Amino acid sequence: MTPLREGGSLPGIVEADDLGTYVMKFTGAGQGRKTLVAEVVCGQLARALGLRVPELARMWLDPVIGRGEPDPEVQALLKASGGLNLGMDFLPGALGFDPLAFETDAAEAGRVVWFDALVGNVDRSWRNPNLLVWHGELWLIDHGATMIWHHNWPTAEAAAAKAYDASDHVLASFGPDIAAASAELAPKITRELLAEAAADIPDEWLADEPGFDGPDAVRRAYVDVLLARAATIGDRIALGERSAEKPSQAPEWVRVRLNGKAGK
Repeated sequence: MTPLREGGSLPGIVEADDLGTYVMKFTGAGQGRKTLVAEVVCGQLARALGLRVPELARMWLDPVIGRGEPDPEVQALLKASGGLNLGMDFLPGALGFDPLAFETDAAEAGRVVWFDALVGNVDRSWRNPNLLVWHGELWLIDHGATMIWHHNWPTAEAAAAKAYDASDHVLASFGPDIAAASAELAPKITRELLAEAAADIPDEWLADEPGFDGPDAVRRAYVDVLLARAATIGDRIALGERSAEKPSQAPEWVRVRLNGKAGK
């Protein structure tokens, strides 16, 4: 129906044969299939933790559709993405989250920050919130930039122990209650839950991964890293102003609001 040019992966709004409207992310995009893998794992995991994420769907694209596309960039993307792609339910009328226009409480902010720390989300900052407000509720979208260690599997074990800097997180100014979120969510991250999320990754997107003997071995690797990370990540989330050697890049209103929260 139309391309969405806000993100680097150039997703599109599409209508499927069930007459539903979806945002489709394409295997032929520059970030490749691992972006879609991240969307599947994070989307299913977030939903299991009680966070709102649009429903995901496997979508098959006929590359012939690209022949009728006048934009050369979009045409090339469609032609390169024939077969299985990823769709997410389109939320009509949803508004992009603006921390100056919308509020959220410390409990919900804490859950979102804790989840982002678990999956290493580097793309939920005030610059690019990747949050929507739909029917008055907060929805999480666009998790393609999470779990960056799966682009270099030999570093994955070390990545499980890394801290998470949330000083520029879009919800940092709402006083996220990390302790409560950790107490609530960490016990839910079991091997069984993670295995269920990883099971939804299509074999096609895990095939021929270097260092693994098949898709199931890659799925187990996702489970192992996330399980290890969940155990202690709540103690390794940094909020508030950064050090003098590495000052916050947030705008002044965020820093002022953070300092006000810290002083209370």
